[in-house]
Amino acid sequence: MHLSTVLSTYIGRQFFVSFGIIFFIFLGLIFLFDTVELLRRAASHENVGLALVLQMSLMKLPFMGQQAFPFAVLFGGMATFWRLTRNSELVVARAAGVSAWQFLFPVLTAAFLLGVIKITALNPLASALLAKFDRLNATYLQGQSNLLTVSPTGLWLRQANEKNQSVIRAASIDIDGADINLKDVTIFVYKGSDRFNQRIDAGTAELEDKFWHLKDAVIHDRENELPRRAAEHWFATDITVDNINDSFAPPETLSFWDLPGFISNLDRAGFSATRHRLYWHTLLAAPLLLCAMVLIAATFTLRHSRVVNVTYVVVGGILTGFVLFFFSDIVFALGIRESIPVVLAAWTPSGISMLLGLAMMFHLEDG
Repeated sequence: MHLSTVLSTYIGRQFFVSFGIIFFIFLGLIFLFDTVELLRRAASHENVGLALVLQMSLMKLPFMGQQAFPFAVLFGGMATFWRLTRNSELVVARAAGVSAWQFLFPVLTAAFLLGVIKITALNPLASALLAKFDRLNATYLQGQSNLLTVSPTGLWLRQANEKNQSVIRAASIDIDGADINLKDVTIFVYKGSDRFNQRIDAGTAELEDKFWHLKDAVIHDRENELPRRAAEHWFATDITVDNINDSFAPPETLSFWDLPGFISNLDRAGFSATRHRLYWHTLLAAPLLLCAMVLIAATFTLRHSRVVNVTYVVVGGILTGFVLFFFSDIVFALGIRESIPVVLAAWTPSGISMLLGLAMMFHLEDG
């Protein structure tokens, strides 16, 4: 027997409603806790008021909502199947010859569509707002600024002091522990914020203690028409390895559409793009993970058509959600360390969750 379009639409609508209610409850709790935490951190900063704290909390909320998406699908699916079972709607459907796989199909389709919406629409919004949150957080709560930008034209570093600022461009960078080496380097030196003073071109630059050690340098001074050459030149800096590592744009601040280009720029500049590549593949796996959450939700609720055990359903769903969450974190950490391939680390949580859900559903439906 085929599931009618009316019944499919009804079940899908029930799931969307349950998901929406639970998702907005999660968002409310996340916003509350984030606001309290930011207020605690802002207590020691006189220039940070309540309006800025609320603005920062709202900027971070879409990103945190992404993290809550699988849990909202899991509990939304459980609530949907629980309600349909308690109202005997699924019991009647099964008595009429409709299998569990048939009335799971509209919910799986809805979960897959939610996954597509998450990575194509919600993720770009969340990444843009999170980037703004990070800038405000660095400026008002951490007292830091972004020093590094990677673009198709190369690597760009900015350093500044009370009198001057300079911009460093390099074709590539090599980081080996505490050693940093730049190739094909150009340094623009400004007096104040915008008055050009000097340009330095060099074949290589090595970061030493508070100095860039330039080799084969050509120095163009604003006052002198003719450049001067120097086999070695030392240029003062306050940049450290930690500054550079902290200045990378985190993958979470880049949208799904921008990540491939940024990964390509990192590879071209000689940086490791493992974390960004892992995050991009994790986004790709999101629809599969959400479908797995629906299957797991079904296994905790569909079997209770005769015997109702609320505690079992709630505790089982919560424990399953957190086990999968911690398992994903462990696999993600192994992927970042390159202990396992990036693609395997990104797709393993979704794949295992899907296989687990399918196995449980086969056991429930087909014995």
